[in-house]
Amino acid sequence: MKGFFIFYKGFREVLHLESTSKEITMPTKYDPKSVEKDRYQFWLDHELFKASEDKTKETFSIVLPPPNVTGMLHMGHALDFTLQDILIRMKRMQGFDTLWVPGMDHAGIATQAKVEEKLREEGLSRHDLGREKFLEKVWEWKHHFASIIHEQWSKMGFSMDYSRERFTMDEGLSQAVRKVFVDLYQKGLIYRGKYIINWDPVARTALSDIEVIHKEVKGALHHLRYPLTDGSGYIQVATTRPETMLGDTAIAVHPADARYQNLIGKMVKLPLTNREIPIIADEYVDKEFGTGAVKITPAHDPNDFEMGLRHDLLQLVVMDESGTMNENAGKYKGLDRFEARKQITTDLQASGVMVEIEEHIHSVGHSERSGAVVEPYLSTQWFVKMKPLAQRAVTLQKGEDKVQFVPERFEKLYVDWIENIRDWCISRQLWWGHRIPAWHCDTCKEITVSMDNPTSCSHCGSSNISQDEDVLDTWFSSALWPFSTMGWPEETTDLNRYFPNSVLITGHDIIYPWVARMIFTALEFKGTKPFEDVLIHGLVRDSEGIKMSKSLGNGIDPLEVIDQYGTDAMRFMISTGSTPGQDLRFRWERVESARNFINKIWNASRFVLMNLNDFRYEDIDLSGSLNTADKWILTRLQETITLVTQQLDSYHYNEAGKILYEFVWDEFCDWYIEFAKLSLYGDAETAKQTTRSVLCYVLDNILRLLHPFMPFVTEEIWQNIPHEGKSIVVASWPESKENYQYPKAVNQMKLYMDVIRSVRNIRAEVNAPLGKKINIFIKPDNENTLHDLQEGEQWIRKQCSAESLTIDSNITIAEKTISGVVTGAEILLPLAGLIDIQQELNRLEKELKTLDAEVNRVQKKLSNQGFIGKAPAHVIEEERNKEKDYLEKQEKVKARLAELQS
Repeated sequence: MKGFFIFYKGFREVLHLESTSKEITMPTKYDPKSVEKDRYQFWLDHELFKASEDKTKETFSIVLPPPNVTGMLHMGHALDFTLQDILIRMKRMQGFDTLWVPGMDHAGIATQAKVEEKLREEGLSRHDLGREKFLEKVWEWKHHFASIIHEQWSKMGFSMDYSRERFTMDEGLSQAVRKVFVDLYQKGLIYRGKYIINWDPVARTALSDIEVIHKEVKGALHHLRYPLTDGSGYIQVATTRPETMLGDTAIAVHPADARYQNLIGKMVKLPLTNREIPIIADEYVDKEFGTGAVKITPAHDPNDFEMGLRHDLLQLVVMDESGTMNENAGKYKGLDRFEARKQITTDLQASGVMVEIEEHIHSVGHSERSGAVVEPYLSTQWFVKMKPLAQRAVTLQKGEDKVQFVPERFEKLYVDWIENIRDWCISRQLWWGHRIPAWHCDTCKEITVSMDNPTSCSHCGSSNISQDEDVLDTWFSSALWPFSTMGWPEETTDLNRYFPNSVLITGHDIIYPWVARMIFTALEFKGTKPFEDVLIHGLVRDSEGIKMSKSLGNGIDPLEVIDQYGTDAMRFMISTGSTPGQDLRFRWERVESARNFINKIWNASRFVLMNLNDFRYEDIDLSGSLNTADKWILTRLQETITLVTQQLDSYHYNEAGKILYEFVWDEFCDWYIEFAKLSLYGDAETAKQTTRSVLCYVLDNILRLLHPFMPFVTEEIWQNIPHEGKSIVVASWPESKENYQYPKAVNQMKLYMDVIRSVRNIRAEVNAPLGKKINIFIKPDNENTLHDLQEGEQWIRKQCSAESLTIDSNITIAEKTISGVVTGAEILLPLAGLIDIQQELNRLEKELKTLDAEVNRVQKKLSNQGFIGKAPAHVIEEERNKEKDYLEKQEKVKARLAELQS
């Protein structure tokens, strides 16, 4: 085939010399910058992305996973949003009333951290500005990056309905957030309490479990001896955080541990302090781990906190919100927690309490946002009781109307998590976000939770009230996204028409923080699931498979890719680069390959245009006398339409892309166009018109199938070819037509292509130039093959550059020949002046060796009773057909060897 591509490219350069003259507006070379310029604005000006006003249509809706207004979009966004756009564009073309709602997320912690970092560069803090002025700065940040994101959306060609764009802190969405908070509070599902939470000492805010990333780090296990106050000995414990021992309020052992029965109830003296703490018994303690005795620090460990509640232990906090030791830490007050650890370790060694320090690899939680080591911290926070909400989600997944996860394996991960869910800490010690709608009364100390801004306490009537300083976790508002964006809590037309959404497309990294919570809230407040399907895709990694990140410097800006290769090339590469659920490795050479594919489409389209003359869309007529090549390409088009539609409907973008690539490049461009030239450059006007109809019809359908993947170039070409309608965006999606399917023509074309390939391969092997005219003899095995070959003689002669072509079942050639074998026929090329005889013998022996191996493989498979007993009948039949084919070719090669060796 390599030789053929060289031939084709060389031939393509002179197409304009052979083509019927026609002035076209498409440049000779594909330039993505000029193609994409102003095209998006054209779509917006014609309002092609808006939901349909025809309410008789079936709906298809998606709400965009809102990007954070922390900065520009990255390749992960490009992948996620492109997959959504492909579906929306296809469904729009299929006649659905499509709605794709765009929006952005305020991203509380992340955005506030960015603005505070910028302020620090100016020598300021948020406290210098005050809450109101600081929030003005954050809104400025939001508007700046929102405009950048809008520009990126347009650059990447996303067909969103901007008339319905939302932001998580819009007034309407804020009302939805308040209603959910108030309703859950009134149902007893939101409560306020003092609990151990994940604390970020850098951002100085609480974190939910999901916002904590656990990393394996090298630490130390400190083995300590706590002396008994009665002087009878000591009890040994171990800790990785000796700084927290200052907050110990007990030592715990298992009640059935015989070693410590006599110690339960005794007191020990806490090293480095004068406090005495008890030895208690609790079944939580694992008597097989370590010494079987553990220190209990209720204010700094979640398990210790629960144990402390059971035993009514003191909750002693020994550090403040910045991770600095406080007044309860005695002489260590004012030290950073890690500096205190070093000093306390030194003091414990000096006092003789330290038994040993053992190197220890353990999992340590880090803040997803700031990267700081998370501190388990006793704090008063707001929580959601998750078990009642999760139970409805579990029940949903057991029914027929469950949320469908693609791939299915992610459903198990989701269900396992929600079945073991913990209460959700929803309060954040930030200024940017939805402020908690709760007011504290300084008079009666009660709390008023309200949708409105009350002026007095609902319990005692006092006006001495103040709103809670905290804001809600960002995910609280995001959890309402599928229906809050549709206007809920109002019963809007959009809500009634487009909710539940058709599909959610997102990464596997936010199944827990976002997907699960959207399902919870939709079931609670709308009584139904929020979407029919959830398509989970992987991450975009670099070429080595490493996750892209700023710190590693391996991130790739989508706009950089677009600048070099164009949007369409980037979209086609990332959307077809991996299977559902799998990570995608970004490789520049794959983007270049996608761009080359677009070049191929561009050049083929120009060829078609140059040969249309004044041909119009209404001139397309496929009812005339179609030749075999016409029938073949029409059949393959129908098959391609069916397969591409099926693959996209099942979210297999990679398979759809592969099918399109092979049909367009291999079959339409490299085969049909070459065959079409015989008619186009011939004298029969009727044949020319039929070929123009087929070319125009097939190219039009190709552009429609490709449009969701590469919207810009397909629109550009489509506007140049004969078409109906104002834009390909709203052109109809192709449908497979039975009356354009010709199975016999497909078999005939396979035969022609096999013959042409065989001749070209022989030429390539013997270095016979493609331009050299040769004599070709074809010996068919049967009458049907003979008839088919005679019908395709003109194409074989042209594509093989034949001086003469003889097709005869009774060919006898006295001179030496070089041969090729195809199914149903033998190809003979006279050797005289063409090749070296010994070289041909070597080639045939090599071919025979390959055929021997194939025969052995297939016969071994067919003799395997396990295969015969389990394989479907059609698979077994395919293998038997292969065996027959290989044996026939084997015999022909043996015969040729014998002939040359005689």
